[in-house]
Amino acid sequence: MNFRLELAVKPFLPQLNIRHKVMLVGSCFTDHISNRLQQHLFDVVENPHGILFNPLSIATAIADYIAEKKYSETDLFFANDLWQSWQHHSSLSHWDKSICLAQINDANERTHQFLKTADWLIITLGSSFVYALNNDSLGGTKNNIAANCHKIPAPHFTHRLAAYAEVETALENIISGAKKFNPNLNIIFTISPVRHSREGLVENNRSKGLLHTAVYAMLQRFDRVQYFPSYELVIDDLRDYRFYAEDLVHPNYQATQYVWEKFCDAVIDAESGAIMKQIHSIQLAVNHRPMHVGSAQHQQFLKTMHSKTTQLQMQFPFLNLTRAIDYFTKAI
Repeated sequence: MNFRLELAVKPFLPQLNIRHKVMLVGSCFTDHISNRLQQHLFDVVENPHGILFNPLSIATAIADYIAEKKYSETDLFFANDLWQSWQHHSSLSHWDKSICLAQINDANERTHQFLKTADWLIITLGSSFVYALNNDSLGGTKNNIAANCHKIPAPHFTHRLAAYAEVETALENIISGAKKFNPNLNIIFTISPVRHSREGLVENNRSKGLLHTAVYAMLQRFDRVQYFPSYELVIDDLRDYRFYAEDLVHPNYQATQYVWEKFCDAVIDAESGAIMKQIHSIQLAVNHRPMHVGSAQHQQFLKTMHSKTTQLQMQFPFLNLTRAIDYFTKAI
């Protein structure tokens, strides 16, 4: 007897290889995939603008990277004791204006170079709701979309659901701009399973519905653009509050691990999967805290892992296993 409907994700064509360069942009759910890719030594750039939720702000960020935009002091505003940008997350804000600008422009420069030769762009869409500036104060321009509100009082914004045409245009601009800049780029869209409950559950569903419809339109229109069903895996497959954190809106470790395993099965090729298993065993050994340090058994374990790690490094020189090799060398 079956008690749930499991979602079988079809294998992607092409698939992601561990030699590939991967850029990830979007909502906080991006972190879960990015962190796991980095743990397995993929070459990754994640959210140079910081976390972004709506497709209009993501489109602006991608355009910034392609143009290698140079932000100036006039693009910043000072509030809550910090210099900030309407196009960036608060993680790039700083009390020193020059440091804030340097962080933003350095990120744009690095990302411009990375995206030029990247193999994959993974975009996680979080919400269709936007915050439009009501006036030209605080360094912004009326009607421009704020990527982050930076705890600025609500009267500065008009909070609204983006029109479908705005969402579709934003996604089209992302794809056409990125592919013109890097014709070899593969793009994956996914939709965050995080419920934006502050908008209201009905409103959250309307928001996610707009994202689904716009992404589907892009799949029909462009080659080498694919969709990975993070949203469906949590909402329709797992479909249970035991897979959510205490706030009841963010998926917990079990849920994100389930999505990651499905991602590996569908998106990552077989060769990379085999290498990732070896890397995982090495990472476990590095993080292992033995009860009897210095025992003959533990020393033999370290020598074995040192040998396995150096062999893997020699076999795949593009992997950066320096930290693990240093750890085992010093511990022997």
